[in-house]
Amino acid sequence: MKETILTGIKPTGKLTLGNYLGVLKRLPEMMERGNNYFFIADLHALTLPIEPEELRQNSIDIAAFYLAAGLDPNKCNIFLQSSVSEHAELNAIMQNYMYMGELSRMTQFKDISAKINITKDAKDAHIGLGIFAYPVLMACDIVLYDSDIVPVGDDQTQHVELCRDLVNRFNHRYGDILKMPKAEKRKAGARIMSLSDPTKKMSKSDPKGDIFLKDDPNVIRKKIMSAVTDSGSEIKYDVDNKPGVSNLLSIYAATKNVSIEDAENHFQGYRYGDFKKEIADAVVEDISALQARYRHIIESKSYEQVLKQGAIEAKKTASNTLKRVKQAVGLLNLD
Repeated sequence: MKETILTGIKPTGKLTLGNYLGVLKRLPEMMERGNNYFFIADLHALTLPIEPEELRQNSIDIAAFYLAAGLDPNKCNIFLQSSVSEHAELNAIMQNYMYMGELSRMTQFKDISAKINITKDAKDAHIGLGIFAYPVLMACDIVLYDSDIVPVGDDQTQHVELCRDLVNRFNHRYGDILKMPKAEKRKAGARIMSLSDPTKKMSKSDPKGDIFLKDDPNVIRKKIMSAVTDSGSEIKYDVDNKPGVSNLLSIYAATKNVSIEDAENHFQGYRYGDFKKEIADAVVEDISALQARYRHIIESKSYEQVLKQGAIEAKKTASNTLKRVKQAVGLLNLD
């Protein structure tokens, strides 16, 4: 029996090379592995201020890049989170089974809280309830589809563990209602760092350090040629002592689908300038092809029917899970 795999991308900020190499490029392989739900986490995007048009365009871009990266809607479900109302309805139920103490310990909430200056006057506080309760909705995303596997980066592992705690707590009280998911760490080498500061993740917010998937090829080339390297001339993968070179090796390895070791061996004896040029060539070739497919999808608006059909199929599974939960907790079903 095939595993059920769920993954989503939040439509906040422009998609980067890191999103492509770390997630999108790997999805077709995942699609062949199991029963897949690939969604656009647009409800999660509302947890921090975002302009309506930006949210709409980012959601369209993710759908188009899902397809441009090679996802086949006949083999997987691609949909908007907000198009499946069961996400919000289950969230209203499940928020009663997570505790404020465990939510307040989530690293993401603490990090965002630290960045926002909150005064004693409550009206000046700028952290919405959605940020605090983010893991509840994420848990609902996961359990709605009886997910076996949730591929995540390091920053989301804690949320999947909290989801597992919720499943244990709920099933202990009501019986075997929710399926237990498991986090799966993304493969090593997929974490792409900023070109301007290779100690920080490529994060959609640094125009110099980020390569955006919609960047002109000449802009991409210029950014790579301007990337921070390290002292010395040796091209070696050593994150602690040579983070800049290591990041460029990771980019090359992920782009060419080779190991870090193979990338290291390939560039032995190269000067930094030639090293960067060959990486720029590889990235531009890959991204230019991706952009051509993206433009065709945008112009044809083929993503619209994909999202509509994906939501219809996703809703079939989600509604069954919600019915089980509502019956378990005692909500009256008049259907």
